[in-house]
Amino acid sequence: MLMVNPYRNRSLCLLILVLCLLPPFYAHSEEVLTWRDCVLEARENNPDLVAARGMIDQAKALKAVSKGPMLPQISGFAGASKRGSDAYPTTESYSYGITVSQLLFDAFRTANSVSAAEEYVRSAEYAYALVSADVRHRLRIAFVNLLKAQELVSISENIEDRRRKNLELVRLRYQAGREHKGAVLTAEANLGQAEFEVAQTRRGLALAQQALSKEMGRRKASAVRASGELAVSSSLDAPVDFEAIAAGNPGLRQYTALKEQTRFNLRAARADLAPKLYANASASRAASEWPPASDEWTIELNVTLPIFEGGVRQAEIARAKAALRAAEAEEKVTRDGIVLGLAQAWTNFANAVGQVSVQQKFLDAAQTRATIARAQYSTGIISFDTWTIIEDDLVRAEKAFLNARADALLSEAGWINAQGGALEDAE
Repeated sequence: MLMVNPYRNRSLCLLILVLCLLPPFYAHSEEVLTWRDCVLEARENNPDLVAARGMIDQAKALKAVSKGPMLPQISGFAGASKRGSDAYPTTESYSYGITVSQLLFDAFRTANSVSAAEEYVRSAEYAYALVSADVRHRLRIAFVNLLKAQELVSISENIEDRRRKNLELVRLRYQAGREHKGAVLTAEANLGQAEFEVAQTRRGLALAQQALSKEMGRRKASAVRASGELAVSSSLDAPVDFEAIAAGNPGLRQYTALKEQTRFNLRAARADLAPKLYANASASRAASEWPPASDEWTIELNVTLPIFEGGVRQAEIARAKAALRAAEAEEKVTRDGIVLGLAQAWTNFANAVGQVSVQQKFLDAAQTRATIARAQYSTGIISFDTWTIIEDDLVRAEKAFLNARADALLSEAGWINAQGGALEDAE
């Protein structure tokens, strides 16, 4: 006879019930992401990077096209015809064959065109590096803003809890006849403000989550949580050579590549005035019936020299010269702008880092004052007006310290962006 343990069955039922309740809990839990997690996902999915990689592929294809004239040009042909008239009988002819043409000399026009295409590929690669740096900057801003929003929610909830306790203390003193009605109303207003700020910061948190999801290239926003600290990792101790940093900036290197591209284009335009030498060969079969059996072949050298084309080639040279002058000027303007931008970004970063320690001291002082003031107010040593000013100072100091740490990280991101730090280099 089979014996059934009722307690075991009851335990199994409880276990099944718990397992059924677990999935909804996990389905709504937040996804925790480190900075590295965000970087890796953005590298693959950010649409700006995908588009920039497509531009590199187009540039490489254009380079392959520019090499075409350097290689043999081979083509085949086949034909059939029938002729007739009242005076002559109808005749038929058939032919097929192959022709080969090879450029032997064009005053290095094709070679310069290929070099120009290579510089265009380099400029596309530097353009990708610029896009990558911009994506890294935006991603870092979104990540820091999410860290800040998470901590701001916690601070706001703590402020709400403190405001609620303050209201209870004021009400007790009011009921004991040691406080006036205005103090109670002020404490209630402070609590209402704190409750509003909690709701406001939670909405800001949802917006920060959406911004980070967008920069990672996700199709839909998801509930994510940033894992990290609002602490700067870069050092300000080492001397900074803005000129040397600017020389490696992808924005400047892109303009340098474009300048070299226009230089090669000018050389190619000048080479168009020189004669071109081609070697041509063909082999075919022709006859009046199919398949033709009569072999024919030719080998020839051809020289072409432009004599007059309405000034088109001279105009192309003038245009290429103007493009080169413009590219040289743009390179200089870009260099100067990058150097100035580096100096501004470094100054902002240094100021923001210094502000963190200042706000830390203000917060320490405000916390100490608030602790003392609460004890003094509860015993009637100080008035409500004095106490509430000290409490408000603490609230402002907590928020200012959070803003200072977040601003330092954002300024650090701006400094890295000014240097051209790409997403691929992010840690």
